[in-house]
Amino acid sequence: MKSVLVTGAAGFIGSHLCDALCARGDRVIGLDNFNDYYSPAVKRNNIRDLLSQKNFRLYEKDICDEEALDQIFNQERPDVVVHLAARAGVRPSLEDPNLYHRVNVIGGQHMLDMCRKYTPSHLVFASSSSVYGGSKEVPFKETDPVMRPISPYAATKRMNELQAHVYSHLYGVKVAMLRFFTVYGPRQRPDMAIHKFARLLLEGKPIPMFGKGDTRRDYTYIDDIIQGVLGCVDRPFSYEIFNLGEQHTTGLSELIALLEKQTGCKAKIEEKSLQPGDVEITYADISHARALLDYNPRFTMDEGIARFVHWLKSQ
Repeated sequence: MKSVLVTGAAGFIGSHLCDALCARGDRVIGLDNFNDYYSPAVKRNNIRDLLSQKNFRLYEKDICDEEALDQIFNQERPDVVVHLAARAGVRPSLEDPNLYHRVNVIGGQHMLDMCRKYTPSHLVFASSSSVYGGSKEVPFKETDPVMRPISPYAATKRMNELQAHVYSHLYGVKVAMLRFFTVYGPRQRPDMAIHKFARLLLEGKPIPMFGKGDTRRDYTYIDDIIQGVLGCVDRPFSYEIFNLGEQHTTGLSELIALLEKQTGCKAKIEEKSLQPGDVEITYADISHARALLDYNPRFTMDEGIARFVHWLKSQ
């Protein structure tokens, strides 16, 4: 049994991870500030069942509050830290880059400082496929140069990777950085394309399609992502970066067709121009994660979308 501190515990990925950790008997310390990026009520619903678990404890604190973090680490002394809390989303980061820097970079720095001070076994830190920017060389490999991010959000995630490398090199903090590729499934954030499009379809409203429908994404089902995160929770690395994706791409038009199939609704398309910060393709090479984490994604888009739509209708 491990003691695992999870930041962003009430979010999409965080709540699923806490569920999985509690289910296997680990002691879980959840941390979330329930900000208003999307409805705090949605996040509270995500962890409603966790609150009744004897091996789950929740702290409503902000990662930017260094004093509060110090008190939590001092009291709980976690064996492993999983840092998922962040301001997410490419497009919103264009509107308020200072907020993204404060939460993601300064907040990330605080987490690294806590790990340096309280020496958990290792830190698992959420990065993003956004760090690859507009790279045309696919599939994306962890060894690719990622020197030209094209959004403030992407820049903050790349800064996190560099910060963590410094702490690994200088202070011996063991870190695994996880580059998530467009995660979807039950509890997905309501602003993300799959959730937003499915909801609009069911409501009979137009779907905003940015570009001609030919942009492609490596969509990754939440259960596959959790498998990869647990692999890192159970294996300390001095410093490693892992792509966590499906190693399969789906075009935007194909995604809409899948959502039509699973909802039984015909889409009304509202064509819009591509947004600044958007990329043409994301596509993960997952051979590194397969080799070191036994990572083995198994959900097809058709199955994953069916599961997501079933959950959405149940809500």
